[in-house]
Amino acid sequence: MADAARDGARRVLIAADKFKGSLTAVQVAERVTAGLRRVVPDLEVEAMPVADGGDGTVAAAVAAGFERREVRVAGPLGDEVTAAYALRGDTAVVEMAEASGLQRLPEGVFAPLTASTYGSGELLRAALDAGARTIVFGVGGSATTDGGAGMLAALGARFLDDGGEPVAPGGGGLAALAAADLSGLDPRLAEIELVLASDVDNPLTGPKGAPAVYGPQKGASPDEVAALDAALAHYAKVLAGTPGVGAKAAEYAESPGAGAAGGIGYGALLVGARFRAGIEVMLDVLGFAPALERADLVITGEGSLDEQTLHGKAPAGVAAAARAAGKEVVAVCGRLALAPEVLGGAGIRRAYPLTAVEPDVAKCIAEAGPILERVAESIARDFLS
Repeated sequence: MADAARDGARRVLIAADKFKGSLTAVQVAERVTAGLRRVVPDLEVEAMPVADGGDGTVAAAVAAGFERREVRVAGPLGDEVTAAYALRGDTAVVEMAEASGLQRLPEGVFAPLTASTYGSGELLRAALDAGARTIVFGVGGSATTDGGAGMLAALGARFLDDGGEPVAPGGGGLAALAAADLSGLDPRLAEIELVLASDVDNPLTGPKGAPAVYGPQKGASPDEVAALDAALAHYAKVLAGTPGVGAKAAEYAESPGAGAAGGIGYGALLVGARFRAGIEVMLDVLGFAPALERADLVITGEGSLDEQTLHGKAPAGVAAAARAAGKEVVAVCGRLALAPEVLGGAGIRRAYPLTAVEPDVAKCIAEAGPILERVAESIARDFLS
């Protein structure tokens, strides 16, 4: 019998991310709760859906009590879309994927050279207009590789070619950049705390930069990856000679997080953002510490527990915080690709994949909810009964 069961654990905190393509983080919490209570009907459960800065970040904030605000902004291809951010008091959570994510592209369509982050800048401006003094800017899941130039343009910057005309949208257009003017940037940016929340720490360019590592996921061919890398390097070089930025532009290009979400991290750093691991930021914003204190057992998880999980993903952040507080952690997932000793090193006592209940992966994806409830029943029997 597990230690938690011997200790009579009766209060569970569910702090899991989404199962991408199957269940939102809120639905994961609902299904796990249902399965647990089927075995332990009077179990106290606290649900805190989490996210690491990528898609689902606004939903996690709303589930924690933030107000959902919607605004019409430009999508990655320039067409208007309805995007949401979250607000509580003077703190806003802005998710760039809401405006500039792959989810905003038509199915099967990619635009690696032309997709723009302009709408993400409009979302930030909406949060400023709403009175936000602290903005958590979650970046991930982007359709873009424009170094944040579109976002900066929406906030008042100008990027011009040698004819004095605005360069074309997207990372490809930056190859024609001759001059940048940041004097028109929204002055409110200097008066707020802007937190760049991301689960990646890549630089802007180079072998580990945004185009090389993430460009292919956005449909970029090898030639397009090379073109984007050269365009972003040129962009940083032009900015290094721009008043108000200067030498910092080169420094920021090499900084951790600059390459996040197609380089939008670089644009955020240019306007004073502070980079933090996305899950750490979100746990603070969501009030995880007091919820953790109330819990006897923590259940975390995401769609796939694999090597990427260990590098800043939500379950690893939850497990690290729980271990520091002396709390036992188990995980749920669709697919498990980590050995027990690796899980233990990350602070996860045991993982429960859907595939242990239903070996058919297609069925796991299609029927993730009911199968997850059965997985949760197993957790209840192993740890709580």
